Amino acid sequence: MRRLTAYVALSLALGLPHTALAVGTEDEVDPPTPTETTRQCTDGQIWEAESRSCVLAEDVRLDDDARYRAVREFAYGGRYGDALEALRAMSDPSEGRVLTYLGFLTRKMGDREAGMAYYWLALDAEPGNLLARAYMGMAFVESGDDQAAELQLAEIRRRGGAGGWPEAALAQAIEQGRVFSY
Repeated sequence: MRRLTAYVALSLALGLPHTALAVGTEDEVDPPTPTETTRQCTDGQIWEAESRSCVLAEDVRLDDDARYRAVREFAYGGRYGDALEALRAMSDPSEGRVLTYLGFLTRKMGDREAGMAYYWLALDAEPGNLLARAYMGMAFVESGDDQAAELQLAEIRRRGGAGGWPEAALAQAIEQGRVFSY
């Protein structure tokens, strides 16, 4: 119930629909290469190649994959508010990758409890979401709960994530007792 309450409260604050209950991908290990989206666009706008201009995240010329790439690029650049703008424009706010990034962004913006609620929602929608498990594990490391972080690491491995970025990033965070800025 606490997770749902946090989700609804954050959804209201972000202007997201309330019907939803689901950063790079698990395969992306390198930070995104900066594009015109982060070099030229402001206020959550995204570069649209055909018009060669910055457009609102809701622009119909953008698809969800373009928005998601922008979310990832903004997040890596520390532009969390811009990343949230792009997430708000996604067609399915209950999609696992959307909820995972909402968890990441809200946690990075200082609301750990809401971030954890989004991770749980992402995992409820998609139990095999290794990225959500890694970010959740990192949140546990940040709060000093290494046992809970170890459980997420074991679950990542159990679900076939050995050798991937989620496993490596969480294992490193546990080993070092801290998480990296991204």
